[in-house]
Amino acid sequence: MNIGDLLGGLVQSGLSPSTENRVKNSMGGGGILEGLAGMLGGGSGESAGGGLLGSLTGGAGGLGGILDKVLGGAGKAVGGNQNLAIGGLGALAGALLGGKKGLGGALGGGVMAILGAMAFKALKNAGQRPQVPLGLLEPRDEGEKQQLERNSELVLKAMINAAKADGQIDKGEIQRIVGKLQEIGVDQESQQYLMTEMRKSMETDRLIAGARGNLELGAQLYAASLMAIEVDTPAEKQYLAQLASGLGLQPGVVQQVHEFVGLQPA
Repeated sequence: MNIGDLLGGLVQSGLSPSTENRVKNSMGGGGILEGLAGMLGGGSGESAGGGLLGSLTGGAGGLGGILDKVLGGAGKAVGGNQNLAIGGLGALAGALLGGKKGLGGALGGGVMAILGAMAFKALKNAGQRPQVPLGLLEPRDEGEKQQLERNSELVLKAMINAAKADGQIDKGEIQRIVGKLQEIGVDQESQQYLMTEMRKSMETDRLIAGARGNLELGAQLYAASLMAIEVDTPAEKQYLAQLASGLGLQPGVVQQVHEFVGLQPA
C-alpha cells in the first residue's frame, strides 16, 4: 500500500464538496503559492482556468520567487533550492488546472507540499520560528522518507477523522469515495485500508499525540482537516477548536490557515 497514492486519490475524490476549492484557494487567488505555474514553466494565464491560473502565473516566477514568498530564504539554509518539492506541486497544479487523473503518489506529494507551505507560513506569520517541513522539502535519506510516510498517514487520518465530526461517514459516502478511487487507479489494498479507517470511531486524541512536540506537523493536520469538511455545523466548529487546542496552535496560526484555504475562523 502506498499512502501517497491514497492521499492523492482522496483529495481528487473529495471528502467534502469544498475540498478542491480549499486546495485551489491555498495555491492561488491571494494564496501562499502565487507564481507556482510560472515557476513550473506554465502558460501565460490567458488560457482557460480563470482566476486560479491567472494567480499561479501572474506572480514572481522562478524558484527564487517561491522561496521568497513561502520560505523567506529558509530554503537556502537547509541545503539549497534543489530540495524543494517541485514535482509534487506541479502534479497538484496540473490536477487542479487540467483535471488530470491518476497522478497517484505525485499528487499526494503535492498535497503534503502545500500543507507544509501553509504550516510554515502560518507559524512564521504568527511570530514563531518554524522548521521547513518534510513534504515541502524533498526527503534527503531513507529516514526522512519514512518520516514523510508517517506524516502523510497522519494527514490522511486527520482528514477522515474530521469528516466524522458531525457523525459517522455513511455507507453511501464511503461507496462514492471508493468508486472514485477505483476510477483513478488506486489499488485494492489501499481502498480496503481507507474503508477500514472510515468505519472506525473518531481517534482525535491519537492524532494529537502523533503530532506532539511538532507544531509544523500539527498545523499541517489542522489545514488538512479544513480541506475535508464544510465547517457549517456546530459539531464541526467545536471539533476544529478542540483539535487546534490539542495541537497547541495559537489563534494567530489558526486564523492564517483559515485564510489560506478561503475560510474565516469560527
